[in-house]
Amino acid sequence: MAYENLKNEEKLKIGTLGELKAAGYRSFTVKEELRRNLLSRIRTGEPVFAGIWGYEKTVVPDVERAILSMHNINFLGLRGQAKTRMARSMVSLLDTYIPVLAGSELNEDPLRPLTKTAARILEEEGDETPIAWLHRDERYTEKLATPDVSVADLIGDVDPIKAATLKLPYSDERVIHLGLIPRANRGIFVINELPDLQARIQVALFNILQEGDVQIRGFKFRLPLDIQFVFTANPEDYTNRGSIVTPLKDRIDSQIVTHYPLSIDMARKITGQEAKIKSGQSDLVRVPELLKDLIEQVAFEARNSDYVDKKSGVSARLTISAYETLLSAVERRCIQNNEASSVARISDLYHVVPSICGKVELVYEGEVEGPVIVAQNLIGKAIRTQFLNYFPDPGKARKELDPHLQRVIEWFSNGNQIAIEDHLTNAAYRARLRTIDGLDNYVEKQLTGYSADEQLLMMEFVLHGLAEFSKIGRHVMDNGTDFKDLLESMLPNSDEFDDEDFPDDQDKF
Repeated sequence: MAYENLKNEEKLKIGTLGELKAAGYRSFTVKEELRRNLLSRIRTGEPVFAGIWGYEKTVVPDVERAILSMHNINFLGLRGQAKTRMARSMVSLLDTYIPVLAGSELNEDPLRPLTKTAARILEEEGDETPIAWLHRDERYTEKLATPDVSVADLIGDVDPIKAATLKLPYSDERVIHLGLIPRANRGIFVINELPDLQARIQVALFNILQEGDVQIRGFKFRLPLDIQFVFTANPEDYTNRGSIVTPLKDRIDSQIVTHYPLSIDMARKITGQEAKIKSGQSDLVRVPELLKDLIEQVAFEARNSDYVDKKSGVSARLTISAYETLLSAVERRCIQNNEASSVARISDLYHVVPSICGKVELVYEGEVEGPVIVAQNLIGKAIRTQFLNYFPDPGKARKELDPHLQRVIEWFSNGNQIAIEDHLTNAAYRARLRTIDGLDNYVEKQLTGYSADEQLLMMEFVLHGLAEFSKIGRHVMDNGTDFKDLLESMLPNSDEFDDEDFPDDQDKF
């Protein structure tokens, strides 16, 4: 039976070079291996990068073409664009197991030895040379580029302890301790945030990428390493912290630009996949589709906001953290009110502000406003954008509005106000919303086929939408949201004034 047709358990029984040759083993470079397995997946229609959403027509085809071309790759994109995840996913294109010389530090191919030591062993033991098997998960090496990374870390250095232990002179190449890159031979080696690597360290990569020469402390020897190099870089780094030196960029065959999700639906898939739902939350909390869309819309608004640094980007981690916080906010209310379950509310969105503040870099104007105010404004803009997907534009003159909506606005104009506090039970939440004249009629007229809980959510959504279009006033409090007449919300609270502000002898004026 040909080696390619052997099952993994049959391969693992092979223990010597002679048995390996008898099975028909042929050497392939790691790039040839990736290419072969990718072609197989393309033929069968099997997904190549499972769990990577939004790149099906953009990034993934570019990566496939780069792998088929056997190129080293640089993923260029802002933070939170799955660059490292793409690199890690390439491991699935490796063979499940490959044979290596037993005891080899460099995972050497039994038919293609790299070092003099391996060649000597093969010459002495011949077909009885012992073989070990390396799983593909052990063939992935990742290094974060930081200012303290040295040539010794990546390439290697002379090890004086090794020289003393083996009683070797420093002229003997066996005193060299090889670094991460040589030890990643026959695998995938990833350097994250490449521009943060010092220029002199980047220069040390030139020959390894192109010629395979290694120079360590005066030693020069050829080490034709078999490695698939993958780099990641943030374009912000090119101007703020560092840069990729031009000769190194020239040696990286394919530079692939990543991007954020292009649609709300795709962004929701990513958040739904990555968010960690804690034990018991799925039974206690229900998050309507509207809330999921609003969370994603916040990220879209942030990426277009004049207060947010666009060069820094807005990571997909923002929506993941925000969704997790939303679940926890509703869970907390359920436990406090001793209720079996609860539906997320629009006002619960303001509890995700801490998840937003830490995920956006503000420009000067944003710093002046403050991160909390900017986060609240982003939520407001998301509500305004999504509102028009469900209801007519309320920005018209009052006489042009739906009669039921006019009644809602007039209810507030008559001095009424309503607060949606965090601690409201489901029953109290329902009762407060139904006290507003015309609100339930308006929602029932505009939307059909909604459950009772969804109608309540939409009723609250209408209040937030009216506030965004300046039809009523809204004040975000520490413990909830307060709605009142727009004019009244703009005037100072009468409690803030004392008798000195209005003297008794007003007839003088």
